[in-house]
Amino acid sequence: MTKSGNRSSKAVAFLFQRVKASALLQDNRLLASGNAAPVAPGGRMGLPRAPMPHASVVLLATVVAIFSLVPLGFIGWVTYDVGWETVNALVFRPRVGELLVNTVLLESLTIPLSIALAVTLAWLTERTDIPFARLCAWLAIAPLAVPAFVHSYAWVSLVPGMHGLQSGVFVSVIAYYPFLYLPVAAALRRLDPAIEDAAASLGLNPWRVFFRAVLPQLRLAICGGSLLIGLHLLSEYGLFVMIRFDTFATAIVDQFQSSYNSPASNMLGGVLVACCLFLLGFEVLVRGNERYARVGSGSPRPTDRRRLGWFVVPAVFLPVVLAVLTLGVPLVTLGRWLYLGGTEIWRIEVGSAFLQTIVLAIVGGVLATIAAAPMAWLSVRAPGRLQRVLEACHYYVGSLPGVVVALALVTITVRLVLPLYQTFATLLVAYVMLFLPRAMVGLRASIAQAPVELERAAMGLGRTPGQAVRQITMRLAAPGAAASVALAALGITNELTATLMLSPNGVDTLATKFWSLTSEIDYVSAAPYAFMMIVLSLPLTLMLYTQSKRTAGQ
Repeated sequence: MTKSGNRSSKAVAFLFQRVKASALLQDNRLLASGNAAPVAPGGRMGLPRAPMPHASVVLLATVVAIFSLVPLGFIGWVTYDVGWETVNALVFRPRVGELLVNTVLLESLTIPLSIALAVTLAWLTERTDIPFARLCAWLAIAPLAVPAFVHSYAWVSLVPGMHGLQSGVFVSVIAYYPFLYLPVAAALRRLDPAIEDAAASLGLNPWRVFFRAVLPQLRLAICGGSLLIGLHLLSEYGLFVMIRFDTFATAIVDQFQSSYNSPASNMLGGVLVACCLFLLGFEVLVRGNERYARVGSGSPRPTDRRRLGWFVVPAVFLPVVLAVLTLGVPLVTLGRWLYLGGTEIWRIEVGSAFLQTIVLAIVGGVLATIAAAPMAWLSVRAPGRLQRVLEACHYYVGSLPGVVVALALVTITVRLVLPLYQTFATLLVAYVMLFLPRAMVGLRASIAQAPVELERAAMGLGRTPGQAVRQITMRLAAPGAAASVALAALGITNELTATLMLSPNGVDTLATKFWSLTSEIDYVSAAPYAFMMIVLSLPLTLMLYTQSKRTAGQ
């Protein structure tokens, strides 16, 4: 265990000793005065629990949820404006059914494959003696540094005939499985091995121990990562355009390009929102309300890594093949473009786009994490019907294509607050809306592993409920918050459609410049922008890996 881990353990032990001494002193005073303290259901006397700050946190989460509902309100207003007959004609038609079938097939094939791949990789890198485990773990999350549409274009350049559902599932899995690997690997590091020892002592073989004792404890991480992938599949545009696979996102953008702000595109956006709400409801059912924090004397011992034996060769083969598919192909393709272009393609515009992307990514990531914090705390500390409704408002907007969110903000700024039209403020609001789900996943998992007893102990020592949350829970969840900022910043770095529509005049990010040049079939000039996107995303990806290690005290 690291020095920081020892200091944290000593601080927690000291806190519990103070609470125990304070409770005993109060009990003695009450007994001496003849007024006994009320006995808790467990038979212990102690101080009354201070109320948790649910009301203020609910208010903050509600404000964020209202802002998140702006795109949905925009679609509802357009639906009311065009009338039921037009809605019926635009929604209940064969084209919508075809898009719905494509979406269902894409989700039902990509998510299970991503779960199997991510859980297998996490188990190999965190629980076995696989050679170069740290390198394999870093290679497993490195694909996050490559934008999804760069993955797609690299594979289409290598295999021009690559298109359709199979290609969409393949590229989606290799581009998005790290969103599952990160939370699953972090959860595996923090699991108490005593539970596995108890299962093994009951006569269960290693496979049954994994499926009955380990896998259920990964439920929260798997559900969060799967929901994130599902939302990305609903909203992704560039990846599926390049492989010519029609989804709701591609159809909406096509409709907007052919007829600006057309009712047909808004109706498709409404169907997409319904798909998102279905995903949210299904995730809530699967997630459950189990507790994942460990409270007790001492700390869990380090997990013993299992020996692979003869299985080490196929175990090493898996991360190597994945590294070739997810990193080798895009880097080789970009290397070819850069070689053909030479030094002439490195213009001053590349540096300007790089700096503007850095500023937008960092500011947007921090704002998205701050906005997601109240809801993440409520989802763990105060689950209920209201919490689920507010959480759905936070999550659904992540499934919308950026063009839908952008058009909603354009309409509001033009009609109500014209000075905000095409400003950085409006662009940052769009980023916060689009990447709230990313910020939520990391924060929720970290807060779930911060014991609520520490908040109550701090309040027993005189802290207000708000101070207890800020000084105890949020400090323990700091690694998850940093990971959330990095995840949101990664998304902002690669965000395309909303940036194209909302960015002020003269503002170009790496993603928008790359897309505009590839749309002009100028692939050589677009290569530096794709390369710089990867360069910018690599430190954020490394930060995600480092923070996931710190979460486990490693």
